[in-house]
Amino acid sequence: MVHRFDLHKAGCRVTVLCAMACLLTAAAFAAPAVSLSKVTGPPTTSFLVSGTGFTANRLVDIYFDTTDVALVVSSPSGTFSKIALQVPAAALPGMHWVTAALRNSGIAAQTSFLVQTNWTEYGFTPAGKRYNPYENVLNPSTVGSIDLDWGFAVGVGNSSPAVANGVLYVGSPDSNVYALNASTGAQVWSFLTGGGVLSSPAVANGIVYVGSNDDNVYALNASTGAKVWSFATGSSVESPLTVANGVVYVGSDDNNVYALNASTGAKVWSFATGNPVDSSPAVANGIVYVDSSDNHLYALDANTGAMLWSRGISLYFSVSPAVANGAVYVGSSDGNIYAFNARYGRFLWAFATGGSVDSSPAVGNGVLYEEGVGGILYAVNAGTGALLWSFQTYATLTTAPAVANGVVYVGGDNRYMYALNASTGALLWSFSTAGAVSSSPAIVNGTLYAGSNDGTLYAFDQAGGMLAKRHGSAKRPDPLKLIPDHSLTISRPSKAGAPMATD
Repeated sequence: MVHRFDLHKAGCRVTVLCAMACLLTAAAFAAPAVSLSKVTGPPTTSFLVSGTGFTANRLVDIYFDTTDVALVVSSPSGTFSKIALQVPAAALPGMHWVTAALRNSGIAAQTSFLVQTNWTEYGFTPAGKRYNPYENVLNPSTVGSIDLDWGFAVGVGNSSPAVANGVLYVGSPDSNVYALNASTGAQVWSFLTGGGVLSSPAVANGIVYVGSNDDNVYALNASTGAKVWSFATGSSVESPLTVANGVVYVGSDDNNVYALNASTGAKVWSFATGNPVDSSPAVANGIVYVDSSDNHLYALDANTGAMLWSRGISLYFSVSPAVANGAVYVGSSDGNIYAFNARYGRFLWAFATGGSVDSSPAVGNGVLYEEGVGGILYAVNAGTGALLWSFQTYATLTTAPAVANGVVYVGGDNRYMYALNASTGALLWSFSTAGAVSSSPAIVNGTLYAGSNDGTLYAFDQAGGMLAKRHGSAKRPDPLKLIPDHSLTISRPSKAGAPMATD
């Protein structure tokens, strides 16, 4: 029998086999790599680490900067996955490094993690507490050394800044919304509306939401300022916006509270009060809390707008509520600060200030901070209403205070901004502007941002501090100099059955 041999086909087969062999060889000697489920976030952010290209069944140490934080075992294919880590609470703003190093080999892979906190809306979070729990640069010991880093003339009125992903957003009476580089103050873009922008912006999922006195709510691309959508209310929109669970909540001078689809601007629902709504809605546990100048505090179903309860109290038109620890807090023009059960509206306590309360509260670490008549800032036990301390500014406090890392910040119509010890009320720092301070501050990434009616948006930080360093990267660790922690136990991936290790 004669066997025919097709050289062309055989050559193809050899070529394919060689190619497959090359691919397998390349895979076997692929450089190690590490990936993260999140690449940016504030201190204490939880994330997952995965790796490929390591030697099979070997110990791999995972470092955050130079600290060994986890020990894993590579699989028979040289991988590991879904190892849970947390950014250290003390990690300063800026770039940090995650290193996965094969123990006793010098083989390692690295990737970066940007530690960055965002102050995305008037209340910091939808609950409206105006409390940043992640700040780790400015504290009672360091805030006294802050100085002016930059100022930008935006004609700031009542609009309070939002800061997200290195960009600051603020409205202006000159009818513009401005985006500024948060480190340098350089203008990134501006968007011109048809009326003054006294509303405070909110930022979510790459979109900036803001109201205007041209009777519209706008959604703008956070990177470019291009309009995504607009929604026409029946009157001016001076209410700071709140974004929660894909919905924008905002009040209007047409006496309505609106819930808008954050992606499309379509109206989800509206709720009619008896007077203009210029306060910022607070959202927590499926309930929207909002004040109206019809002298009522309302609790509305966040999905439907149905009223769950209301309380009749005398309210200044722009006072916003805050929700914390199962209670909703609000100041009143009858001279009291009130606390109600957040779910049912039951009265909990009242604290008498002696005069009209015309700003919004801040709540942090079980303490409520609120202004009273004659420029007095009160610190009250949030659970009982008992007075802890007070600070006399001799001015009307025209801004809502904000709290971060043991410091409370507030401004007044005497043109001063103040930083006080949140535990004692002791004055730590002050700064005089050329106009009343009616824009509430934001404190984030070691920086205080606040606007004045002198038309300037100010940024303060420590001399040579976070802004001066432009949030510079931490030094990239040399894997050969990293020291493993031999006391660590093996962190198992989410799937059971991790292999035994050889070292």
